Amino acid sequence: MERDNGIGPHEPSDREEPVDPGEGGGWVAPGGTAAGSRPEDGPPPWPAVEEPEPAPAPPEYGPEDDPGPSRSGPPATESASEPPRDWWGTGGGAPVFGAENARRLSPRSLVVGPINQLRSLLVPIAAGLIVGGFNPWVLTATGVAVVGLLVGGFVTWRTFRYEIGEERLEIRSGLIRRSTRTIPLERIRGVDVTSTLLHRMLGVAVVRIEAASGSPGGGEEGKLDAVSVAEAERLRRVLLHRKAVLLERNREETAPVGGEEGGTLESVSVPEVVPEPEDTGTTYFRMPRSWYLYGALALGYLFTPFAVLATLFGMAQQAVGNRATDFLLDWVTTSDRGFLLVFAVVFACALVLLMPVFAVVSYALTHWGFSLQGRDGSLIAERGLFTRRSVTLERRRIRGYELLDNPLERTRRAVSLRAIVTGLGDTANRAVLLPIGPRPRVEEVVDRALGLFRGRLTPHPRAALYRRLTRAVLPFAAVAVAAIALEPVWPSVVAGVLALIGVPLGVDRYRSLGHGYDGELVSVRSGSLRRTQATVERSAVIGWSWTQSPFQRRSGLVDLELAVGAGEGGYTAQDAAQEARPPGEPGSPSLTHPRPPPRPPGLHPS
Repeated sequence: MERDNGIGPHEPSDREEPVDPGEGGGWVAPGGTAAGSRPEDGPPPWPAVEEPEPAPAPPEYGPEDDPGPSRSGPPATESASEPPRDWWGTGGGAPVFGAENARRLSPRSLVVGPINQLRSLLVPIAAGLIVGGFNPWVLTATGVAVVGLLVGGFVTWRTFRYEIGEERLEIRSGLIRRSTRTIPLERIRGVDVTSTLLHRMLGVAVVRIEAASGSPGGGEEGKLDAVSVAEAERLRRVLLHRKAVLLERNREETAPVGGEEGGTLESVSVPEVVPEPEDTGTTYFRMPRSWYLYGALALGYLFTPFAVLATLFGMAQQAVGNRATDFLLDWVTTSDRGFLLVFAVVFACALVLLMPVFAVVSYALTHWGFSLQGRDGSLIAERGLFTRRSVTLERRRIRGYELLDNPLERTRRAVSLRAIVTGLGDTANRAVLLPIGPRPRVEEVVDRALGLFRGRLTPHPRAALYRRLTRAVLPFAAVAVAAIALEPVWPSVVAGVLALIGVPLGVDRYRSLGHGYDGELVSVRSGSLRRTQATVERSAVIGWSWTQSPFQRRSGLVDLELAVGAGEGGYTAQDAAQEARPPGEPGSPSLTHPRPPPRPPGLHPS
């Protein structure tokens, strides 16, 4: 079939270039000769046709042009296949994923990994050796298990690779079942550095990267266990810096230029992503030794002895099965009742006396050397003696803070501080900015690091007190009356005591209610056994909702909820006056106050 321009399949064009006869033949320009070609006499009988010049062929790369693992290599094309990965590092250097060299974990992970896995098997192995009488089969099985752990640690170290690119973090692992995890840097929510006692002895750390996933409430995490301490700090600094560069680049790419309406978008060149020099930053707080005594006021730490007993009993039951339970039951049934009564009283008194001691010790182990620093646009909280944990919270994602206390802490005017952060998992541990301490000192740190709420809290109507007294007293009073009518003694006494305790509890719950607005921050307080004062930016509130029950309508009360895309998702001013309105709306004297003096730099707008 002939082409549209009239040139047949075996007829040369006058636009074709000469071809060397030694290259396998081809058409020759008019006037040239070649082996096997037909000479042409005179001009061709067909008109000349303009044809586009052929694109230059890509250069050929031979073995001598191989750039090696540290060079970028030939330019990639859309049809070029991905080069094979050097999983075992046999090419004489680190394997290459993309623009940068992929990195391995620290060689000391060969020790950390097997020991961490061996800890979970230590009790079963010890029980098997004791029960089995150290026979050869048990010893052989134990040796095989230990060797298997060592081999597994070696394979993990040899196959685990990670690389930080300009737009994503890539983690690859596995020998038989290989896996690749890619985390976009723009979706990283936090980078935490943790070091257990074993890690600190070996000079390594664990880096955990939390990132947002597409599923609601989901998350994906990258874990690097273990890297050197210097590499852990470098990873945290580089990841957060490159994330900031990407976010800034995206904002610049979508910003119109030219100053005209409907102007074009500016093409922004991607700057070379180089981590900024390490910034020592500002130290807002270092925990003094006297603060460890506040652990005796924390209700959670006061119950540490009971948690220790439950753990010991669980370990004993795991080691010897039901023998521990049978032994305890036999001892109780065969012992003298008088001795058991004395033993129970002494044991209970010892636990009560040890509760504050255990509370202070466990509190000190958890918050040892607590420090709060501002560095590289983030707040970094570090704490822990045996397990050292460093949590990084970006300032731009902090929407407010919470002050928390309980009745024991209020006797010493002590509070703890927690940040309200968007997209943060495990807020009970990761959002802690200050442990329990004196309220004036905590507010001073808040004023320097974030920005203190400077308004006053408006008390709620007296009808809210009646509602709290009714809830705290009426159910137990009804049980006491019913018990007296039916003549059982103990239930009526217990219900009556609980009804009496409900009176101060209801009063305290009412006195804790309050809400206010200082022109920039909205603050809501409620609770008694665990009182919380949540303070958020007005710009962070994405919605308001009012709810009323039939009893609230009779009393002129309303629950006003602040919907915030951070922290717990919403904070409620319970049983507020019915005329309460959101800040800035007319008819809301309880939530609107004169604008305070300018606050120091702290919280960032949404």
